[in-house]
Amino acid sequence: MVKIRLKKFGTKKRPFYRIVVQDVRKPRDGTVIEEIGTYQPIEAEDNQIAFNEERARYWIGVGAQPTDTVRKIFNKKNFAVK
Repeated sequence: MVKIRLKKFGTKKRPFYRIVVQDVRKPRDGTVIEEIGTYQPIEAEDNQIAFNEERARYWIGVGAQPTDTVRKIFNKKNFAVK
């Protein structure tokens, strides 16, 4: 099964995440199928989230399931996920 989830980068107290498409059997920071965006929770509100909506729609269309956290991030950008 394929999921859209977060991959953690950054340092202690300065987190930075990439929104990735990854097999659920791989570890969080392991190899990914595709990176589709970024999430920077400590940046200004308008600079926190950036992702390729076209690729996200493609992966959701072929059966990838976003995690709860990624679903909330998508909803903040008014990207509807069923």
